[in-house]
Amino acid sequence: MTEVPRDELARRIAGEITLSDDAGATLRKWRTDFDISQTALAEQLDVSSSVISDYESGRRESPGIGVVRRMVEALLDIDQARGGSRIRQYARVISAGFESDIVQDLREYSTSIPLERLYDAMDATELVRGDHDHVSGHTVINSIQAITRLSSEEFYRLYGQSTSRALIFTDVSRGESPLVAMRVVTPTPNAVILHGLTEDDLWEHAPSLASIDGFSLAISNRDLDEMLEDLRALP
Repeated sequence: MTEVPRDELARRIAGEITLSDDAGATLRKWRTDFDISQTALAEQLDVSSSVISDYESGRRESPGIGVVRRMVEALLDIDQARGGSRIRQYARVISAGFESDIVQDLREYSTSIPLERLYDAMDATELVRGDHDHVSGHTVINSIQAITRLSSEEFYRLYGQSTSRALIFTDVSRGESPLVAMRVVTPTPNAVILHGLTEDDLWEHAPSLASIDGFSLAISNRDLDEMLEDLRALP
């Protein structure tokens, strides 16, 4: 595994923890994002698990940059020993120029897969069938962060290497903003999936806009962390 993505990721994580108003909470966020227990991290650092717990809960003074660096390297070492899936995931986001709170996952598949397989991973319900029934990748996007922070040029980079993909928007209340954004983005994705709302909550014009632009539209209410785990296992 090349060291460049890992080194860049290490700098980003360490910087975020060090500059955070609640370093313990930020450390906990990254540890859980990497699916690493306090016990596993403590064993990697050769300390007791209570030390990790104390840092994360704020019972111990915020760690200095040297301690943060050791913790971050331990997280990455554990992930690399497991095959490096999280490092690769974040490397894709970094290489596309996004922060991880905007793009939660960006993946290119080794082969195109039927939309139904993607829906199964998300427990999604299709409301509109578009012009394409396969996808070659997906991007999971926090809708609020993307809409408030991305320029129109940056929005195009959400497609990764191919527009034959699903754009999955999280933190959605009605779906109006993502669907309006699709109206000004050319070309459109093969599918748009809105996470976190029911069909009753959906903006009434969303299905007709999806039909006009020719992409499939679906919704999902599955637990976000569990959904991301299954998406990362595709194809």
